[in-house]
Amino acid sequence: MTTSPTLPRFIQQQLPYAIRHATAAGFRVAYLDEGRGTPVVMFHGNPAWSFLWRKVIRCMEARSSDVRLVAPDLVGFGLSDKPSEPSAHQLAMHLEVMTAFVVALGLEQPVLVGQDWGGPIAAGVGMQLEQRGRRVGGFVFANTAVIEPKRPFRSKAFHRFSHVPFASDLAFRGLLFPVPVLRTVQGDRASIGLRETAAYAWPFLRMRDRAGPLGLARMVPDSEMHPSTALLDEIGAFICSSTAPTALVWGTRDPILGRALDRHKRALPRASVRVSDAGHFLQEEVPELVADAIAEVVAARMNRVKTDPQA
Repeated sequence: MTTSPTLPRFIQQQLPYAIRHATAAGFRVAYLDEGRGTPVVMFHGNPAWSFLWRKVIRCMEARSSDVRLVAPDLVGFGLSDKPSEPSAHQLAMHLEVMTAFVVALGLEQPVLVGQDWGGPIAAGVGMQLEQRGRRVGGFVFANTAVIEPKRPFRSKAFHRFSHVPFASDLAFRGLLFPVPVLRTVQGDRASIGLRETAAYAWPFLRMRDRAGPLGLARMVPDSEMHPSTALLDEIGAFICSSTAPTALVWGTRDPILGRALDRHKRALPRASVRVSDAGHFLQEEVPELVADAIAEVVAARMNRVKTDPQA
C-alpha cells in the first residue's frame, strides 16, 4: 500500500487524513484508512468520493478507538484510476474491484456501509465475499436502493437525461454535472457550500477524468434488459435473506431516494431504522446519525463473534 501526494490545502483543511492506494483487480484504488479494530468499509455513490465520509469518521473517532474506518474511492472517482469511457462503468466491474480491495486489505468480517450507489456495491461486495466463504459482520444502508428494483421501471429524470445523446455528454463531461448542483438535493442546502462543492469537483478537474458520474448515472436500470438489472435482483435477494446485523439510516428530504425507505423497511424487517429530515448526502447533514447506526452494527457484530465465531 502506498500513500498519495498531498491534497490541496483547502481540502486538507476539511479532510485531515492521509489518502493511501492499493491495487485491486488491476485498478489503483485510493482510500482512507483510520484507526484499528473492527473493520468498517464505507462506500460512496455518485458523484462523490471518500471525502464524503470525513464527518462520519470524525464522529466515530470521538466515540470509539476500536474500529478501523476504511473509505475507498470507487474506480472513476476521487484519486482512484479513472477509465475514460462511461461504458467502462458496469456494476459487475465495481463489485469485482471493491471485493478484491476488501480481500487485499485482509479485512475480516467487515461491516459494510453504503449510500447512493455505495449501497448496492456494499451489499454486492457482501454477497461476493460470502460466496467465497468469507463472513460479513453487518450492513448499514443510507439513502440507497439495495433491494430488487421496483417494477415497472420508472427512472428519475436525472437518469433518463443521462441517456440523451450529446446533451448528457455536454452536461456531465463538459459542465461537470451534477457536482455544481449537489446542494439542491440536501435538506439543508448550506450543508454543501462553496468549499464542499469545490472539494467534490477537484478530482474531476481534467475533462478526460469525468466519465464516472455519467457512467454511474447510466448504470441505473430502466428495463429488464439493462446490464444492472439481473445483478441487482441477485443482490436484493441476498440482502433480504441475510442474517447479518443491518441498520437503515435515512434522510427523508432526499428528492432522489427519500421515499425508498418504506420499501426497505418492509423488505428488511429486522433492520434498525433511524430517520432524519436530511437530504440525499446525509453524511454532510447528520453524520452523528450515520455513526450511531455504524456503532450499533459494530456492537452487534462483536456480540455475534463472541457467541458464535462462525456466525
